[in-house]
Amino acid sequence: MSINIYDIANELERAIRHLPEYKAAEVAKVAVESNPEAKKIFDAYMDYQKDIQAKLQSGQMLEDDVQAKMQDFSRQVQGNPILTDYFTKQQQLSLYISDLEKLIFKPLQDLL
Repeated sequence: MSINIYDIANELERAIRHLPEYKAAEVAKVAVESNPEAKKIFDAYMDYQKDIQAKLQSGQMLEDDVQAKMQDFSRQVQGNPILTDYFTKQQQLSLYISDLEKLIFKPLQDLL
């Protein structure tokens, strides 16, 4: 019997989308998208994260004010209950993803 690992991966992806934690994060994301203030903060935060990641990947030095900007974003997020709820729900879902990641990478770790 041959196992198609991609079929299993696709089944796992569908199962994740059926988790209550995924559904809750999905509802919270809609709330963010529906609120202009929350969406503005969220989009700015995501753009900043992408910018930092791109700079790190290209070997560029980060500006000295990165920590201050991240603290400012943290204050803005914490001051917005819609964003706080979204990130809390996302964190709850990420616990599953982290556990799955450990399982998926275990065979590779066993070979090291």
